[in-house]
Amino acid sequence: MQIAIMGAGAVGSYYGALLARAGHTVTLIGRAAHVEAMQSSGLSLETTSGRETFEVTASVHASALKDAELVLFCVKSTDTETAGALMAPKLSDTAVVLSLQNGVDNASRLAEVLGREVIPVVVYAAVAIVGPGHVRHHGRGELALGASAISARLAELFQNAGVSAEVSDNVTGMLWAKLVINCAWNAVSAITQQPYGALMAIDGVRALVLAVVAECQAVAQACAVTLPDDIEHSTLAIAESMAGQHSSTAQDLARARPSEIEHLNGFIVCQGQRHGIDTPFNHTLLVLVRALEQSRNTCDIPSV
Repeated sequence: MQIAIMGAGAVGSYYGALLARAGHTVTLIGRAAHVEAMQSSGLSLETTSGRETFEVTASVHASALKDAELVLFCVKSTDTETAGALMAPKLSDTAVVLSLQNGVDNASRLAEVLGREVIPVVVYAAVAIVGPGHVRHHGRGELALGASAISARLAELFQNAGVSAEVSDNVTGMLWAKLVINCAWNAVSAITQQPYGALMAIDGVRALVLAVVAECQAVAQACAVTLPDDIEHSTLAIAESMAGQHSSTAQDLARARPSEIEHLNGFIVCQGQRHGIDTPFNHTLLVLVRALEQSRNTCDIPSV
């Protein structure tokens, strides 16, 4: 297939590399330095098995989407509408669009901009950009696709590329479950600039994580969302399954880039206010990340 990655950061580059390895024609649209490195030397994927480099097409322009049959939309939640508007006139009428983003409402927001169906995808991958043109895999990598007429065929496409993928009839619940995990870990990792495994070894972090989870559970219930019964266990388990991973929010702050905190802990705070639920732990983490963003002069770097 002709596959395009819109917003080729860590997640998009990781899946782009796997799809290129499987023989698909992959175009990545991202930031200038990353694009220039891929244009000159290819896309390098580092895993525990070693390092591979794949030939891909790379561009900083949304016009590179024009021949795509499948688009993986991987931009930051804060840039969904802006990037969607750039993408809309470039898409073919038959292109299929997947949202591989954090947060719970990006697919619907993007669908409204594009005027077409967008399939939400839950991503469980610990990956990071370690340099221009170079993505490193730290663990996991499975996907859960929302149900649609084409989802089963897309899941098979990912499976054939070595990605564990399934179709879920409760993708909203799964997106919320991931939101809870992100709320519990992302800000703490960002504030401390520590990976999840190291954080769990600090006295008090476990209790903090569980307090954040409890607030998220209360908000989810008020929003008529059913979270998995084992959400506390699965949130704590991240410290083992992704022990060496710094959160995406930590990576954003380290690079002085805007984070998605408003769509993570900020989303829980807003929904809590709407339903009359206090969320002091989420609010504290939100404010601290906001303060760090301001102090590091986050500025004008777009997602595409």
